[in-house]
Amino acid sequence: MLLTIVATIFVIGLLVFFHEFGHFATAKATGMGVHEFAIGFGPKLISKKYGDTVYSLRIIPLGGFNKIAGMDPDEEQNEYSFNAKPIWARMLVIFAGSFMNFVLPVLLLYLVLLTSGMDIPSNQAVVGTVIAGQPAAKAGLSSGDRITAINGVKVETWTEMVNAIRQSGDQALEINYERDSKSGAATVVPEYNEGSNVKMIGVAPVVNHYQPNPWDAAGIAVKQTYLWAAAIIGGFHDMFIGKAPAEVAGPLGVAKIVGEVAQIGFIPLLKLAAFLSINIGMLNLLPVPALDGGHIVTLAVEAIRRKPLSPEKQQFVQMIGLALLVMLFVFATFKDVTRWFEGK
Repeated sequence: MLLTIVATIFVIGLLVFFHEFGHFATAKATGMGVHEFAIGFGPKLISKKYGDTVYSLRIIPLGGFNKIAGMDPDEEQNEYSFNAKPIWARMLVIFAGSFMNFVLPVLLLYLVLLTSGMDIPSNQAVVGTVIAGQPAAKAGLSSGDRITAINGVKVETWTEMVNAIRQSGDQALEINYERDSKSGAATVVPEYNEGSNVKMIGVAPVVNHYQPNPWDAAGIAVKQTYLWAAAIIGGFHDMFIGKAPAEVAGPLGVAKIVGEVAQIGFIPLLKLAAFLSINIGMLNLLPVPALDGGHIVTLAVEAIRRKPLSPEKQQFVQMIGLALLVMLFVFATFKDVTRWFEGK
């Protein structure tokens, strides 16, 4: 439990710091005043004023905020106010928070690659690991076996082998292999895996360790961040059109996942933090009022109309967005609790 709490505070704090720092740095760079830069909510634990900004750490470490001058329409406006700046500057400040949620995973993955390298699955049709109790193990397949054919069809790569297994239907497979320069055969009946929705026999490929140089590590980190972001967009799309169930996790679910990964090690925890950061960045860019994406849409409308929405309309839009977020929070928490009881 203690490890889960500490790991959750570390991960959430890291994500929030980078997000809020994006808003903070661009606000300062565009000449806006920032009254306070805070990590956490609730009463202050520590606070210190430097220049015109109070930097504070608050008692509830599950969030944070920037109090940028003039964002509240009821606040006295001056040349340092948010609303006094050009639209491009205001858009930049709003977008910068989510942008930093994409910078953070690149930095984390870069650190992981430099310190621990990466494991790359081989595409050779050679069995690396046989999972105990699964069809392959029951049929007598062993680590190091080179698969040569499935049901009489020649197999040369791991991809070809996987495709043959997944397309097998309910039939048993006659798998030919080579072991210690000797040929052998085994009859294997694939089993349906509910988690991945495919037929599997319980084997994994050979994994090769690769230690990239600093330049290659940077490229891999950027590419992996892009691939994860694309996968998340695809997931949003599938949930929106009903192709995939709305599997969301709230604070309890995230804490549970973080705690489980933290028990594996610090490197996996950094990888999880990178993935969660991308999720937060994508979520915040959704065009929903009260999120960064909603603010950007509002500013775009202002640019088109050449005048801002009235304070009343802005407040109404924000209330709609807040209501949607509360509904999402309640739904996610319900899913968390349901999964917790199912797990019991």
